[in-house]
Amino acid sequence: MVANGNVICGLFDDENEINNNCDVRNKKYQYRTIQDPASQRLTWYKPPLTVLVIKKVRDASVHLPFVQLVQWLIEEKRMLVFVEAAVLDEPLLDQYNAFTTIKDKLMTFRDGKDDLTDKIDFIICLGGDGTLLYASHLFQQSVPPVMAFHLGSLGFLTPFQFDNFQEQVNNVLEGNAALTLRSRLRCIVMRKGDDEKKSTKQPTNLLVLNEVVVDRGPSPYLSNIDLFLDGKHITSVQGDGLIVSTPTGSTAYAVAAGASMIHPSVPAIMVTPICPHSLSFRPIVVPAGVELKISVSPDSRNTSWVSFDGRNRQELLHGDSLRVTTSIYPVPSICAQDQISDWFDSLAECLHWNVRKRQKHLDELTDLTHSSSNDTLDSLEHADLIEKDS
Repeated sequence: MVANGNVICGLFDDENEINNNCDVRNKKYQYRTIQDPASQRLTWYKPPLTVLVIKKVRDASVHLPFVQLVQWLIEEKRMLVFVEAAVLDEPLLDQYNAFTTIKDKLMTFRDGKDDLTDKIDFIICLGGDGTLLYASHLFQQSVPPVMAFHLGSLGFLTPFQFDNFQEQVNNVLEGNAALTLRSRLRCIVMRKGDDEKKSTKQPTNLLVLNEVVVDRGPSPYLSNIDLFLDGKHITSVQGDGLIVSTPTGSTAYAVAAGASMIHPSVPAIMVTPICPHSLSFRPIVVPAGVELKISVSPDSRNTSWVSFDGRNRQELLHGDSLRVTTSIYPVPSICAQDQISDWFDSLAECLHWNVRKRQKHLDELTDLTHSSSNDTLDSLEHADLIEKDS
């Protein structure tokens, strides 16, 4: 599966190569155009046999849709269904007779103990955006295609409605669906002394779908964080902290902190300060291929804390650093319609983007007699003088 398209340009010497070439100062260049997001389609090389169903935990409203979906997948589609082991421990599910008949046919796993790599062909999420984030967390390398049903509170990342789930799942299983390849960030925490190989402890290495957040934690002092881009010191962040987000995460914590909203197909990394102690410190967008290094400034009064998609929160001490770059493993999110329609529908329905009452239409008479424009008033006075003179 190809990740987000990038422009690739390089020298070549083959005189017979004429496709996609251009002459620049008697040297030839070969180029490729940026991949059209509309060309990203779901293609099954073989029919999917195993499906992982992720449901929102401790939410009774999801129980009936969960039972209906799992029963249909097992009995009608003859698929092997995986669920988290904790799901079977929810007592309210036992009130459904259909669930008791299929309970023994479910395969289970435990987060952090069982490896799902190469076991799952397809993922279905039932709930809110957190279920998609959890799916990303479970697969720290290649991720199976994810189909997310909106059964939560916000639903920005869950475009499917559950009413006619059979038809929609069938369309996906037949390969009739568009994909959004949501890039992730590869985050590595390097502890002081790790560079000199003095520590035998493995560094924290995580992939995040939304953002990695560095903040001041419980300290009353401002964060003082040094930011490097490809080894070059860019700036020092003085404030409550820093958000490094993917385009998918731009509509989460980052937009609440004043950042722009970026379409998930844009290959980029967004850097957003949290309550910076400088009015001119605005969010920036950098290319997806760069490596960011974040460390506590040597003269900082306090340490910092870092979290990854709201998980694995840990302290960054003086001398520690966080390395962030774009991962080669995106999350293939299945579209209900297409990339553009799904995203703008989510902006309108979930964030109420640019929602306001429409300005009322004024007819010509009202426009002339009630306009507050100085030009219009001047023209009316001029017309009155002419009328008096005549």
